[in-house]
Amino acid sequence: MSIWKRIGNLFSKPAASGITKSMLNLAPGDICEVSLASYEVTGRTHTNGRNAVVLTLRDGSQIAYLHIEERERLRYALYRAIDGRLDDPAEVPTTLQLDDYTYFLEEEYEGYAEVVGQTPFINGGEQHVWQYQSDDSRLLRVEWQNGRFMLYEGESVIPADVKVIRAS
Repeated sequence: MSIWKRIGNLFSKPAASGITKSMLNLAPGDICEVSLASYEVTGRTHTNGRNAVVLTLRDGSQIAYLHIEERERLRYALYRAIDGRLDDPAEVPTTLQLDDYTYFLEEEYEGYAEVVGQTPFINGGEQHVWQYQSDDSRLLRVEWQNGRFMLYEGESVIPADVKVIRAS
């Protein structure tokens, strides 16, 4: 290598690294960390018309669901599926009582859900979602799609506790 090439390399800009993936763009096969636990992303559900996704996460035999939504800032909530049953999506109440906690409806929306990988709902389709919060900041999420309800209980996660470990 000539001396001029070496001098030129001293003043040249370093090559731009690849674009880093954000949590909103993760897909099955990627690895992330939430509250000091490492998870493999096994599924992804995105509802059209919203800047939000729900990632299905697996840590060994444990399955969790990370709801990520970008509004004025990124918001994270980590959920676990719970047993429960509702009969009719037209009769979902605005207040739910579960295990001595009272949950109040905060948001309700519907849209077409795009599904990739292993998720509670095998196919995409029209999805209806109800998000609740209790007075002590516990979260409850109810989803209805293709005649099936799923209930999740969770908690908010601060953005500093969530990061991408490896993205494809």
